[in-house]
Amino acid sequence: MLQHKKITLRPLDDKDSVELALLANNKKIWDNLRDFIPFPYTIDDAIFFINLVKQEKPRMTFAIEFEGHFCGVIGLVGLNDVYRKSAEIGYWIGEPFWNKGIATVAVKLITDYGFDELGLMRIHTGVFENNIGSMKVLEKNGYKKEGVFEKAIIKNGQILNEHRFSKIK
Repeated sequence: MLQHKKITLRPLDDKDSVELALLANNKKIWDNLRDFIPFPYTIDDAIFFINLVKQEKPRMTFAIEFEGHFCGVIGLVGLNDVYRKSAEIGYWIGEPFWNKGIATVAVKLITDYGFDELGLMRIHTGVFENNIGSMKVLEKNGYKKEGVFEKAIIKNGQILNEHRFSKIK
């Protein structure tokens, strides 16, 4: 469990399935996620995801809690081969919890975990061009914009630029 004041990162649990499905079934969230995340997002999707991440060793995916309430998910996807000291970060916060600084703290907690506990040297991510809030979260945590991959994403029939950010230990 990783914690800072009112925000906790903890393992996902079966009891999270209902709230996970409720919060993730939001097109505003899905619009900024990769298409392998289903939409609509059902309770069956939530149960499948929770069972999948329970198998992680080491733990890479966490529930985000704010004041004891499940409010989102954050995780690292470890890379392999010559990239084995790198990971990609991904996260989302349920809409009722937006604009409370939760993502900023959650990104700090998992970044520190990745560097200090998992031995990573580099954490990176790509952000869709219209997701300014996520770009600000990363910048507040010391992630640097490495560049813009022009016309790299197709989402909802639109071709978008991807802004790439990274942080080095």
